[in-house]
Amino acid sequence: MSTSTKKTQQSRFLRRGISKILWVKDLHDPKYPSRHEITSAFGLTDAVSDIEGWALENDPIETPDLGSTFNSSIPGNDKAEKSSLTFYEDRFSDAIERQLTKGAQGYVILLRKGDLPGSRSVDVFPVQVATRAATYSTGNEAAKFKVDCTVTDEPSLDRPVPPAQHRPLPDEDCDDGHGHGHGRHDHDGDPVDVTVVSTTKTEATVREHDGEEG
Repeated sequence: MSTSTKKTQQSRFLRRGISKILWVKDLHDPKYPSRHEITSAFGLTDAVSDIEGWALENDPIETPDLGSTFNSSIPGNDKAEKSSLTFYEDRFSDAIERQLTKGAQGYVILLRKGDLPGSRSVDVFPVQVATRAATYSTGNEAAKFKVDCTVTDEPSLDRPVPPAQHRPLPDEDCDDGHGHGHGRHDHDGDPVDVTVVSTTKTEATVREHDGEEG
């Protein structure tokens, strides 16, 4: 009698265009990077040409015994081999080079499945830049430079992507009858006018202006 196994459906994807690589000099809690920390991080994704390493490995311990000819083993120490990122070199900007100087310490954040809130797909590697060097070639290829990193502490793997921050709408009771709300303030505490330009049942699009008409 034959039995059939139900095939599990997967949403397979290509990492290019989905996965993201970020650089942060400091994190409040490396196990749970916040939405603000991810949003304000220095983005590396678009300049990356190649990536190597960035994986936690284990050095198993062999435990052979006299009762068997099979060499059994048990888990040993975890380790992370040297990891690297290769970047395209920008002819006029050195923004990445200034971030990833030799000896720089920080965190490389990998969003494996992209910025998908709730997905447990964030890997955080505490690193120090060991070397950064340009690669030279006479071939028909773009100029590049390579950054080698040492992993300085145990990485945090499979962390959740923090929820997205939704911008609050102006209070309805602050509406002056012309679509302008005066209940919001900027970072300096000054009032900011908000015009509601479109709404639906679930969201609204707002536009802020400082009250000075051109």
